[in-house]
Amino acid sequence: MKWETINLGEIAEFKNGLNFNRDQYGQGVKYISVADFQDYFSAKTEELAELKEDFINPSYYLNNGDILFVRSNGNKELVGRNLYIQNVIEPLTFSGFCIRARFIRHDIFPKFFAYLFKSKFFRQTLSANAGGTNINNLNQGILSSLVVPFPPLTIQIRIASILSAYDDLIENNLKRIKLLEEKALLSYRLIVKSETLEEYTIDELTDVVMGQSPTSDTYNEEKEGLPFHQGVSNFSNYFVEHKIYCKTPIKIADEGDILFSVRAPVGRMNFTNDRICIGRGICAFRSKKGFQNYFYHQLKEFFFTEDVIGNGAIYNAVTKVELMNVKLKAPSDEIQFEFEKEAQVIYNLILNLTKQNTKLREARDILLPKLSSGETEVYIQEKIAEPSFPD
Repeated sequence: MKWETINLGEIAEFKNGLNFNRDQYGQGVKYISVADFQDYFSAKTEELAELKEDFINPSYYLNNGDILFVRSNGNKELVGRNLYIQNVIEPLTFSGFCIRARFIRHDIFPKFFAYLFKSKFFRQTLSANAGGTNINNLNQGILSSLVVPFPPLTIQIRIASILSAYDDLIENNLKRIKLLEEKALLSYRLIVKSETLEEYTIDELTDVVMGQSPTSDTYNEEKEGLPFHQGVSNFSNYFVEHKIYCKTPIKIADEGDILFSVRAPVGRMNFTNDRICIGRGICAFRSKKGFQNYFYHQLKEFFFTEDVIGNGAIYNAVTKVELMNVKLKAPSDEIQFEFEKEAQVIYNLILNLTKQNTKLREARDILLPKLSSGETEVYIQEKIAEPSFPD
């Protein structure tokens, strides 16, 4: 049966986020910025920056069930990206580059619409209303006027529960990845604490490829060419995720390279498990002696706070010269070699879990448009199986 449709403005109200300056950073209220948007749902709140509480009006706080949209960003591909807010237990706010949607009716299951807004249907509808394939800026008027499917509440709940089963499996794998990361980090810290260390520059420890962005007309989402990354927007917990591709790559990072953000936020890192094209916002590192995992932890420990080096009037950035002159401490080659053997096992386990998550996301995203298209209730109730995945 065909679902009803409704203007989004009839079921939700919208609010732009906070504008602030660096003087207002400080302990108080955590806030979500565009860089904190995760794959589907809430950003990791333990990793968020904070603002002083005294200048924040409570009307800017987020509630469970709110949805944030990227309102404005230098990267057009990010505008309209969205984030579902859940598990909020302490005050949480959001930056002025975002718009908050808050549902105002009782016959709404917010998580259904969170999934709907992740679909290609929403992206295409958004682009059509914005008057082009690339959205420069999103505003409350565009969101309010969007016509969206509006199934009965029971169907909203059913669809969300089916898709949530995939996300639960993904989240469990992410927890396992985090435990493996912590195990490697503990081994690294034991070496730092107990072994004799010597100081080296990054230039002495690693080879680097600085990114260079091809022209935007070579970008695509049809997987033509190599995966393309020019910032942290598709960084995940450990391995970068591919969404944009480039037909004419200029600078290349190879499988196993460490990707490092050289523009705000300076110091964020991921591995790549594929050969990719890198733009000017990141560089790629490869250890000269093959101690890639040890070097990764050296970087993680030095750049424990983002933007620890670099300069810029608005956004921090770091030059190649500044970066390569950073000094890190390392033990003997023998110690690093032993660590590398243990860490490589962990790396491979994390890689396998990451590949599982990629398959789960692909299955979920194939299912999503089918469920959000308004096909029959029988199809939803009888033909969609809960996901399963081998250990």
